[in-house]
Amino acid sequence: MSVPEELRNTAKIAKAWPYEEARKLLKRYPDGPGERGIIFETGYGPSGLPHLGTFQEVARTLMVRHALAEMVDWPSRLIAFSDDMDGMRKVPPGVPHQDMMHEHLGQPLSKVPDPFGCGHQSYADHNNNLLRQFLDAFGFDYEFLASSDCYGSGRFDETLKNVLRKYDDIQGVMLPTLREERRATYSPVLPISQATGEVLQVPIEVVDAEAGTVRYTDPATGESVEQSILSGGAKLQWKVDWAMRWVALGVDYEMAGKDLIDSVIQSSKIARILGARPPEGFNYEMFLDENGEKISKSRGNGLTIDQWLTYAPQESLSFYIYREPKRAKQLSFGIIPRAVDEYQQFLTAYPDQEWDKRLGNPVHHIHAGRVPPARVPLTFALLLNLAGVALTDDKDVLWSFVKRYAPETSPETHPELDALIGYAAVYFRDFVKDSLQRRAPDDKEAAALRDLDAQLAILPADASAEDIQHLVFEVGKAHQFENLRDWFKALYETLLGTSQGPRMGSFIALYGIENSRRLIGEALAAPFPSPDSPA
Repeated sequence: MSVPEELRNTAKIAKAWPYEEARKLLKRYPDGPGERGIIFETGYGPSGLPHLGTFQEVARTLMVRHALAEMVDWPSRLIAFSDDMDGMRKVPPGVPHQDMMHEHLGQPLSKVPDPFGCGHQSYADHNNNLLRQFLDAFGFDYEFLASSDCYGSGRFDETLKNVLRKYDDIQGVMLPTLREERRATYSPVLPISQATGEVLQVPIEVVDAEAGTVRYTDPATGESVEQSILSGGAKLQWKVDWAMRWVALGVDYEMAGKDLIDSVIQSSKIARILGARPPEGFNYEMFLDENGEKISKSRGNGLTIDQWLTYAPQESLSFYIYREPKRAKQLSFGIIPRAVDEYQQFLTAYPDQEWDKRLGNPVHHIHAGRVPPARVPLTFALLLNLAGVALTDDKDVLWSFVKRYAPETSPETHPELDALIGYAAVYFRDFVKDSLQRRAPDDKEAAALRDLDAQLAILPADASAEDIQHLVFEVGKAHQFENLRDWFKALYETLLGTSQGPRMGSFIALYGIENSRRLIGEALAAPFPSPDSPA
């Protein structure tokens, strides 16, 4: 990529977290990495479908990769690695042909037949294909590697021999971390039974490290078995496997969730035992649901990536995961509108910023420096309020208001706005429509609303949002609201049926002065609830 000198110089001192992470790699290779370049890695378990965790880890890693490319002209690549040699411990619910799947319990996922019957060589191959489709859909630049291919082709063989050479030292790292009963049977190496094809959890004895042979007792027959662990004859336990992979592939950078801190520590120790330097990286915080609890795939709390993309564009999700990766954040439907609007705010600000501000702007990292122009003149919140007062999720109806507010726009010329209107309509239908409840104004608020109505009647129909906003402010001041926030809150609650809302000048310009005056009339005509009736 061609990087302007001013950008490159600014990137070298920029404080945004992708640059801080990239500087770890500059320190790792003070004289450069040579022709091999920098190798980034992200890992994936193919026992289930790609999910939000997959997206955020690949997206964040690519942000670091891009930051590095802006700082130095080093080659780099990202490996998306599928750990498909794990034994299938249980049959996933909802998968077809459950009986057939149970017959293959304990076998590597890469050896379990594809239950979906769609032509893939295995269950893992089916899910690996879904992973590649998933990553391709977001335009991610990556190289796919599967554990089964790396083991089976012999790519890992030399490092596997080294595992056997350093077997006792690796045990010295792992055994103190295990419960007493687990220590008695633990082995870093898991032979794959030549009789059943199962991944065996059995103690092993190193016979010949240079030949890659081990000995173990077959749990099914009780017989002593001697076999090679090379070329797919075994796989390694998780933490040892991770370290072996770093060493064999020459991984320089891999981030991981906070829940894997201990795994990173142990795998890093093992990587050093194997004669390599563990990769750089950091531990990101986990997402929380709306109750502040950790999101779990098995529990189904929190929202999925497909759910987010039902209600908002991908850029808003990328924006949300970019910010403060080391702080736990809520991931629920309620945060979507704000994420969309904050993304648009940063997008709008970007062109007029100096380089130091641009490189701290999230949109620079979301779009890998190729930031599109801001072409959405309305906020997501404003569109939701429009849908609320118009009581519609019909895109055509919403567009009729938008065209009056921004006559230069249309679905054809502004597809980003058209998409946002569609997202807002669906979000309104599913989350807002049934929650709106307007209240009657009190005496002070009613007097202010009558004044506002009179002032609006004087304005021309095409008055600007700024002029209307100024008028709303002046009415609030004239009626002596100690805090103008109380005045705007009263407008939201009596006119829109919500406790929060948009700039009223923008809303009135969008909805139309006459329509807005009708809203005020409805609010003034609303009866106060009696003391004995529900509010």
